[in-house]
Amino acid sequence: QVQVVESGGGLVQPGGSLRLSCAASGSIFSINAMGWYRQAPGKQRELVASITRGGSTNYADFVKERFTISRDNAKNTVYLQMNSLKPEDTAVYYCNADRVTYRSTFGFYTRDYWGQGTQVTVSS
Repeated sequence: QVQVVESGGGLVQPGGSLRLSCAASGSIFSINAMGWYRQAPGKQRELVASITRGGSTNYADFVKERFTISRDNAKNTVYLQMNSLKPEDTAVYYCNADRVTYRSTFGFYTRDYWGQGTQVTVSS
C-alpha cells in the first residue's frame, strides 16, 4: 500500500556529485521523518542524514559539509545532494520513511518503510 522508491544513484569520479531522490507514495496520512542510510559490502547499515517533517536535520560526521538533505513534505519526497564524493562513499543508499501513518482497509496504521536501495559507486 505504501511504496518508497529511490533514484539517482550511479557511477561518478572522486570529487563528483550526485543527487539522490526518494519518494513515498500510497495512502499516506503523514510521515514523521525521512532519512538516508548506506551500507557497504561487509559493513553495517549506517545513518547518512535525516530530516524531520519540521525541517530539523541530522548528519553523520563523515558527510557533514559535503552532503545536504532536503525535503518536500507536500510530495513526501526527500533529497540528498552529495558533493565532493570520495571512494569510501561507495555503498548502497537506502531511503527510510519513519513512522508513516497510512490508511488500510482496516483503518490507520503507523510503521517504518524502506526503499529498495540505489547503488552509488565512486571510482576513477
